[in-house]
Order: sequence, then C-alpha cells, then structure tokens
Amino acid sequence: MSTRPAGAARSRSAVVAEQRVLGVDPGLTRCGLGCVDIDPRRHVRLVEVGVVRTPPSQSPELRLLAIAEALDDWIARLGPTSVSVERVFAQDNLRSVIGVAQVMGVAMLAGARHGLEVAQHTPSEAKAAVTGSGTADKPQVQAMVARILGLSEPPSPADAADALAQAICHGWRGGGTGADGATDMVSAGGQVRTSARTPAQRQWAEAQAAARRTGAVDPRRPRR
Repeated sequence: MSTRPAGAARSRSAVVAEQRVLGVDPGLTRCGLGCVDIDPRRHVRLVEVGVVRTPPSQSPELRLLAIAEALDDWIARLGPTSVSVERVFAQDNLRSVIGVAQVMGVAMLAGARHGLEVAQHTPSEAKAAVTGSGTADKPQVQAMVARILGLSEPPSPADAADALAQAICHGWRGGGTGADGATDMVSAGGQVRTSARTPAQRQWAEAQAAARRTGAVDPRRPRR
C-alpha cells in the first residue's frame, strides 16, 4: 500500500532543477519506500510513500521477487534520479540481518538496472539529517519527516518514515555539495567515491550552488 499526493506524476526529464530521490528502508517482512522531490533551495515535496510487505510463510526467493517487482514498478512510474538505500552495519539477530542485506542488494540492483545513481546512508546519518541528532528515536524521526514534508500526520508505519528520511538525507547531504559539480557518495563496500553525474544532475548541482549563494532556506525552520 502506498500514499501519493495529487499531481505527483512527472517524467524523469520534466524538471531538471529538482532531484527526485527514492529512499529504501530495507526489510524482508516490511520494506519501506519513500519518494521525494528536492529543489535547489532544499525544499522537499512528497511524491509517494508506502511499505512492501511479504509474508514470513513464503519462501525467501519469492519474497525477494515481490520486493524487486515493487521497486521496478516505483522506478518505472515515478522516474527517480537516484536511489538511496539504508546502510545497515550489524544487528544482534543474524537471521534478520541476512534478510536485510538481501533486500539491500535487491534495491541496489534495481537502481543499477535502471541506470540510476545508487547511494547508501546509515540510519544515524538519516536521523541526523532530519532531526539534527543521530540518536533520535522513531517517533522523533516520524514527527520531523511530517514537519519537513508539511504532512498533517506522521508517516506510518516507522518503515515508511525511515524510507522518507533516507531520501531526504540523500537529497540534502549526498547531492550537489561539490564545488566542481561532483558528489561524494558511499558506494557498496563503504568506500566514498566521486560519482560521475548526468547532465541533468549537473544542472541541479549548479542550481543548488546558485541558491546557496543567494541564501537558501532550511525547511526545518518555520517561515516568518
């Protein structure tokens, strides 16, 4: 199930001064997906949010297939410019972390197969981006995501809010920060690399740099 505001449809090339990020909170039972548009002044707009659910009684390969098909559908319909996947280091439950790692791989492959930039940010990075604290709890993340996006109520369940936080984190921290139009991004294996950008991404980076020079507005601060 997903939530999509009216007027959210857009072709991939329609708006070059924005980036559209698909955030993924990987999980085998619940995989959160959140897509947002971010303009050069860091204003964020919700495109669609939802959770892909698979039953534990189903065989693992069929559960991964269902998630892969959902990712392909979201990418085909929404036309994101990049995919950002939550990067999980470790969990106490070995069985759970294996499932999360498998879904991470599926999400990264989906982005690569569609020719998109694929990034990874840790939960702490995403929390810090939207709340200012890398140790924020889930209700705090949900509340701040709702505030940033101007929603009447926090996204639910938490997996959906985490996916949106991941997308916002990448849009604010992972794109358009280099003076030369390059971007430092975390690649598979944890290495920081400078990504080659598409012409549209370079235009977005230049527009964001220009917005910073004229005084960008932090959407987390109330407007006067």
